[in-house]
Amino acid sequence: MDSLDAAAVWRRRLWRYVPLLLWVGFILCASTGTLSASNTSRVVRPLLLWLMPGISEEGLWWAHFVVRKSAHFTEYAILALLAARAFLSSSRSLLRRRSYTVALLLVTCCALLDEYHQSFFATRSGAIFDCLIDITGGAAALALLWRARREQSPVEDSL
Repeated sequence: MDSLDAAAVWRRRLWRYVPLLLWVGFILCASTGTLSASNTSRVVRPLLLWLMPGISEEGLWWAHFVVRKSAHFTEYAILALLAARAFLSSSRSLLRRRSYTVALLLVTCCALLDEYHQSFFATRSGAIFDCLIDITGGAAALALLWRARREQSPVEDSL
């Protein structure tokens, strides 16, 4: 392989893995006190009051809770899709064949690491419930991707 081919291989590898690594970095940064419930409420509370002026304090608490848990689900769905994108086009055949499994394993490891990381911050807490939401978000995204790819190129029935 000449140097041009090697450079092309590295460019493709970077194109596959850098977005995934950046997203993992974002998740780890988000698990600091920066995106704690008290900080996100500074944005979410006024927005909810604007959207629903008559909402009660209890309603605000529940809506904020749902927004935060939806964010968990969504950020890990994105992680799963970026991982699948990287692994499905890998130059390693084993990684390509097991891309969904490896992507879900990565999501699970990141979810556990994220919650463990949060336990070191006074404004955050690590919760297994959040891990389950994270993993469910990743699994749902992978299931939808698998179905979409299957519908895009259906396998012929052998009957």
